[in-house]
Amino acid sequence: MEFSEIKTDVLIVGGGTGGTAAALAAGAAGLKVVLTEESDWLGGQFTSQATPPDEHGWIEEFGATRSYRQFRERVRQYYRDHFPLTEWAKNDPFLNPGSGWVSPLCAEPEVFRRVLDASLAPFTMTGNLRILFGHFPVAAETEGNRVRSVTLVDLRSREEIRISAEYFIDATDLGELLPLTGTEFVTGSEGRSETAEPGASETPRKENSQGFSVCFAISHHAGEDHTIERPPDYDFWRNFVPDLHPPWSGRLLSLTGLSPRNLAPVQYDFRPHGESGAAFSGLWTYRRLRDRANFVPGTFASDVTVVNYPQIDYLLADLSNAAGYDRKREIVDDAKRQSLSFLYFLQTGLGFRGLRLRGDVTGTADGLAKMPYVRESRRIRAEFTVLERHVSAACRPGEILAESFPDSVGVGSYRIDLHPTVGGDNYVDVEALPFQIPLGALIPERIENLLPAAKNIGTTHITNGCYRLHPVEWNIGEAAGQLAAFCLRAGLAPKRVRRDAELLGDFQKILVENGFELEWPASLNPADGDPHRFAMKK
Repeated sequence: MEFSEIKTDVLIVGGGTGGTAAALAAGAAGLKVVLTEESDWLGGQFTSQATPPDEHGWIEEFGATRSYRQFRERVRQYYRDHFPLTEWAKNDPFLNPGSGWVSPLCAEPEVFRRVLDASLAPFTMTGNLRILFGHFPVAAETEGNRVRSVTLVDLRSREEIRISAEYFIDATDLGELLPLTGTEFVTGSEGRSETAEPGASETPRKENSQGFSVCFAISHHAGEDHTIERPPDYDFWRNFVPDLHPPWSGRLLSLTGLSPRNLAPVQYDFRPHGESGAAFSGLWTYRRLRDRANFVPGTFASDVTVVNYPQIDYLLADLSNAAGYDRKREIVDDAKRQSLSFLYFLQTGLGFRGLRLRGDVTGTADGLAKMPYVRESRRIRAEFTVLERHVSAACRPGEILAESFPDSVGVGSYRIDLHPTVGGDNYVDVEALPFQIPLGALIPERIENLLPAAKNIGTTHITNGCYRLHPVEWNIGEAAGQLAAFCLRAGLAPKRVRRDAELLGDFQKILVENGFELEWPASLNPADGDPHRFAMKK
């Protein structure tokens, strides 16, 4: 077995949304950075997971970092520069290429990827940033409360590489570095005796994480037959009824389900090219990432939409407790068969044989997303943990904002949105107030030089539900990159930065200078916060 070593200032493991943002921040600060990624695409939720962004209703005006807004505008400009848009679409300042109603910016994974790659190019071309694709962490070396090195395996050649650094940023979707480095962490749901959260379980259940999904893109071509081969375990999935409390509405592979907000039975609408595109008009337009009406007639024969519906939530095993890469792949492969079974059901059970799996959009041979869309990770035991009472509207009657944190490193807004869990809990969906991201949630209790940069920060099972979305993960990752740079320059530990008011003020000043928003505007209008308000205006 070949073996090599690298030394760098910062090692970022995980090239998803948070990891890419961390690399941008650390690279701009002049640090030597190594960024590793399990797949061959950077961007995570935007790209390899094929999920258009979940955002809040103020996103076009405020409520995100400057670099996140620049990224969104570069995506729009890429379409203007490289696609034959209609004049109306080209001149729309809020161009939404897919006209999906989940977000005012639904676009193709490949476009998101190209824009991210271009943003990182100044650092890769100078040699300050080295990117290693197809690498997965397998071991770590620690000394006392510090991480010394992380060993990764090249998933193609099976060669190993040891990378030593001053700071380590865990930007993986499952907090892969936490068990390897001995960083204390939590999985699943905490008990009410520990967190005093109204929505918490009576007792802790470490394998009670939300289901994940293997998404896929499809188009529809009337009169054509693109039926896939019958999945080998289709009969199992066709008859599968989730074991949930309260009960699910029936078979998972159907167009019936439950409303997340009140658990009332619902009938989903699915009409390729037959939905209005307004909010809640149907599943086809929900996460549509290419609306053929935005392009010169004849450019595209069909829209392209992403399937990320409850019918593909995998509930048979908990990824965050999977032991090693091989077991993780077994679980993901089973989830892929579930996703293909749902597509086969749409094609044969409902008669939509014109549905075509679009591996050209997801960049894969099997037509599915490169990576699973993970909703819940291992989470660090942090200096400060965000609890339900800090962000829930029900816990803060009469308030329009969540708890104010003096150590804020950013902001976010989204409902507490928990999908059904492996442990049998049904939806939890309650209003959360616009919130801040406390620095304390990014600092482990004990380990001094490891920082989280994804869904692995100090939240609970419940509050993870509003801190897990695209702009928040970007903000977390960018803050982690800035914090590593600040600590390296000053020779300080993150805990000291947080606990020293003067140092904290200096760090927050740097964040503001770099385009971070640390608090919500005093003029905030709650009525404008609905994430679907742009679709509802159409």
